[in-house]
Amino acid sequence: MKMKILTVLSRHTIAAIALTFLLAGGFGYYLHPGSSPFSSAHAETINPPPTPKAAVTLPDFADIVARQGPAVVNISVSTKAKASANGLPGLPQLDPDDPFYEFFRRFQIPAPRGEVPVHGMGSGFIVTADGFVLTNAHVVDGADEVTVKLTDKREFKAKVRGVDKLADVAVLKIDAKNLPTVKIGDPQQSRVGEWVIAIGSPFGFENSVTAGIISAK
Repeated sequence: MKMKILTVLSRHTIAAIALTFLLAGGFGYYLHPGSSPFSSAHAETINPPPTPKAAVTLPDFADIVARQGPAVVNISVSTKAKASANGLPGLPQLDPDDPFYEFFRRFQIPAPRGEVPVHGMGSGFIVTADGFVLTNAHVVDGADEVTVKLTDKREFKAKVRGVDKLADVAVLKIDAKNLPTVKIGDPQQSRVGEWVIAIGSPFGFENSVTAGIISAK
């Protein structure tokens, strides 16, 4: 009697195990095509060791800066502006009826005679070996004198050849040859999310570099 019960139980047990393997094998095959039902069932019943995560490699911009940096230039401009009645250009006029008029008048800079030189700086980059330079229109707007300084410390007087204020782009020309250049790419080929870097020389530094991604087109 005991032998019969054990035989029945063993048959049911074998059937349950076989069904478990079939079900597990089918599910595992769906997840991992090409694997055998046995190996898939084994993978489902025994937790495999966690797969180590691949190391995240950040982009290295050093090579790009080394190649393109020499074509980035510093641009200094100077212009002459008429002094206001208060002293320097752009200072607001003081109202004699203002209760603080006398207080501020005491600290007012004496008005210089004639015109006052105003200086500014910006960045640009060389696009042709014979001296055409691109920069922002606002950098050279109204400038009487423009000087382009290269990373090798050479300085050139520049002429403004064209200005597009809407696009904020200006074209300069310096008298030089065999200059390092930056190749202009196709903006249509750029994609949102791509890495980009900006190389500049706004304060006379050899090169300043920052990085980000294209957030929108």
